[in-house]
Amino acid sequence: MHVINGMKRILLGFLFAITAPSVCWGNYATPWQMGFQTPASPMMQKIVALHDQLLVVIIVIAIVVSALLFYTVYRFNAKRNKTLSTTTHHTWLEVIWTAIPAIIVVGLAIPSVKLIYFIDQEPQNALNIKVIGHQWYWSYEYPDQSIAFDSYIIEDKNIQPHQIRLLSVDNNLVVPVGVPICLQLTSMDVLHSWSVPSLGVKKDTVPGRLNQMWLQVDKPGLYYGQCSEICGMNHGFMPIVVEAVTSEEYTVWIEAAKTKFAAQHTLIRQASNNTHFFTFKLGRFHDINTPRS
Repeated sequence: MHVINGMKRILLGFLFAITAPSVCWGNYATPWQMGFQTPASPMMQKIVALHDQLLVVIIVIAIVVSALLFYTVYRFNAKRNKTLSTTTHHTWLEVIWTAIPAIIVVGLAIPSVKLIYFIDQEPQNALNIKVIGHQWYWSYEYPDQSIAFDSYIIEDKNIQPHQIRLLSVDNNLVVPVGVPICLQLTSMDVLHSWSVPSLGVKKDTVPGRLNQMWLQVDKPGLYYGQCSEICGMNHGFMPIVVEAVTSEEYTVWIEAAKTKFAAQHTLIRQASNNTHFFTFKLGRFHDINTPRS
C-alpha cells in the first residue's frame, strides 16, 4: 500500500511538473517541489521563460519522434512485409532529418545566447557589495558605506518560530529593491559557491580570485540560498539570506548598520591585509586556521 501511494505521489508530481513548470513555490525549497522558486529578479524571470519555451520544444520533439517510432514498428513489421526492402539510402530524407535538427538547434541557440549576454552584462550605477566565503560562514562588505559584517547560520537551539531551520542567519544581506547590485566574490580558504535560486544567481568564490556578477531584486522580501560547492565538513550549514527592502528602509538600515557593525568593519578591513583572517563574532576573535570554540 505504501509503495502504491508513493508511486501515485511521484506520478502526480511528474504530471504537475509538466503542466505547470513555472509555478510559484516561494523563496525557498519546499517538500515535493518540482518547479522553480518564485522569480524575484529580471534574470530569473528570463531563465524561467527560456525554460518554458524549451520545454514546449522538447515535448513536441518527443511526441513527433514517438509517433514516427510507433508508425515504423507498425508499418514495417515482418507480418506486413513478407519481402524485405533493399533500399539503403534516400537523399532527400537524409537531408531533411539533418536540416530540421540543425534549424531547431539554431532556434534554441539564439535566445540562449541572448540570456547569457544579459546575465554577463555590467549594469551602470550599481551598488557594490563584496562577498567573502569562509569555512563555514559568509562575510559581506559595503565598501561605499564602510560597512562589513559576518553572517552565520542560526543554530537549532536558537531558532525562532518565524525562522527557517538550516536557512535563517543572524545577519541578512540587505539590498534595496529595484537597484542593480554588483557583487564581487572571493574566498578566504577553499572554493565556495554563492547561490540564491529565486534570484537566478550562482557564482563560485575562489581563493585569490575576484569573481563578479550582478542581481536586481524586484520586490521586497527574504530570499534564501545556500553554498552550492562542497567546501568541507559543514558545507550544508552555510545559508544565504538576501533581504530586499524599499529605498527608505535601506537608508535607515545603512545608518543603523554603521553603528552596529563599526567594530566588525574595522577588524575585517585590518585582517584582510594579514596572513590569517580574523572575524569578530560574539566578542571573540576566530582564526580560520584554528577550530572555533
